[in-house]
Amino acid sequence: MKDANAANRDVFLTGLARNRMIASIKDPRHIETALALRGRLGGIFLLTGHIGVIKGYVDVFKEHQLPVFLHLEKIGGLSTDHYGLDYLAKAIKPTGIISTKTNVVKTAKKMGLVTIQRFFLVDSEGLDNIAKSLSQSEPDIVEVMPARIPDMIGRVKALTGLPIITGGLLYERSQAEACLKYGTVAVSSSKPELWKCLEPSMADSRASTAIGSHT
Repeated sequence: MKDANAANRDVFLTGLARNRMIASIKDPRHIETALALRGRLGGIFLLTGHIGVIKGYVDVFKEHQLPVFLHLEKIGGLSTDHYGLDYLAKAIKPTGIISTKTNVVKTAKKMGLVTIQRFFLVDSEGLDNIAKSLSQSEPDIVEVMPARIPDMIGRVKALTGLPIITGGLLYERSQAEACLKYGTVAVSSSKPELWKCLEPSMADSRASTAIGSHT
């Protein structure tokens, strides 16, 4: 499972080196929009759905070669205990998961899922929390929210060599570009109008470098 985890992580990060926008889908009506823009997207974060429909969503994105991650706290009816995550890994089969919970990240990683741990920076104590949690959970990728404090990305990078994604409160292309300038490998947005704002030609080698440092 660890080999599968590493392979899927590297494929995802390689794609982010080319397409650095991730579509965060909070409304099922935006699924078709994301599929239409798949050539500009590095992946999908699903923040909608329930246990009855989520496999169908995952399968559709995988059929279109889009890595798909489930934000476990946003999916209805899916338990995040050992049995729920085992079912997720074996039956639903997303690329990986997003969670704010250290114990969930640890368990999901053992099951071969690519793990993204999401942190909210609301004050200086948030940085201490990131350092403490990362030492326990060892996720594959870190997501820092909100994206409107790009200068904090450098401080997070000083805590870890893991790839960093950021999102939240993005409204303009310039705001997304500022995050990339400060060192994130990608940005996530729930606004369809922003999903096509980053041209593939903007990609650089930083995501590929991140892959090399974690293989």
